Amino acid sequence: MVEKIIDIIIIILGKLGYAGTFLGMFFESACIPIPSEAILPFGGYLSSSAAPANQKLNLILMILSGTLGGILGSVITYEIGARGGRALVEKYADKLHLSKEKIAKSDAVFAKYGDKIVFFSRLLPIIRTFISLPAGIAKMNFTKFVVYTSLGSVLWSVVLGYVGYMMGKNWQMIRPYFHIADYIVAGVIVLFILYKVFQKIKKSRETA
Repeated sequence: MVEKIIDIIIIILGKLGYAGTFLGMFFESACIPIPSEAILPFGGYLSSSAAPANQKLNLILMILSGTLGGILGSVITYEIGARGGRALVEKYADKLHLSKEKIAKSDAVFAKYGDKIVFFSRLLPIIRTFISLPAGIAKMNFTKFVVYTSLGSVLWSVVLGYVGYMMGKNWQMIRPYFHIADYIVAGVIVLFILYKVFQKIKKSRETA
């Protein structure tokens, strides 16, 4: 399924050029899991000498399009979290097993370490797609959010775009490596969830 989605993205990017890169990164940063690991390297390939003449892009403009798309998608998602996400979290806090103390702790973490969390999250597969929402819910300082989102997005776009540019027609050779990164991050998330579930079960037994 993922490979089919990537193939569709590639076809769209090939037809839309800069607009396709912008839209792909916009949706990827707005909690829609479109893999930027395909968008940016393919854009880099289209900027290389190996690209078809009718699809050729400028590398700098392609990177700029991807970066702007990522920033705008992130800002919109942040605003959604800031304006409506908090009310939903508080409304369903019991069902989500979230106490007021945990919510307050999350706010404190973003207030103190939000810049680092947002920046490094932009460099991690999967997590980079969703980080804007909890940042908005915690009402992280908006200026800091934009600054560190921009820095992370620029770095991500430059690295992946340049890799695709250097590899040319062989850009797809890097896709398996990003799949490995996806599996590692997903595995860490699953282990963290299992750890929390185990802690909860243990605490319930001790209470009983």
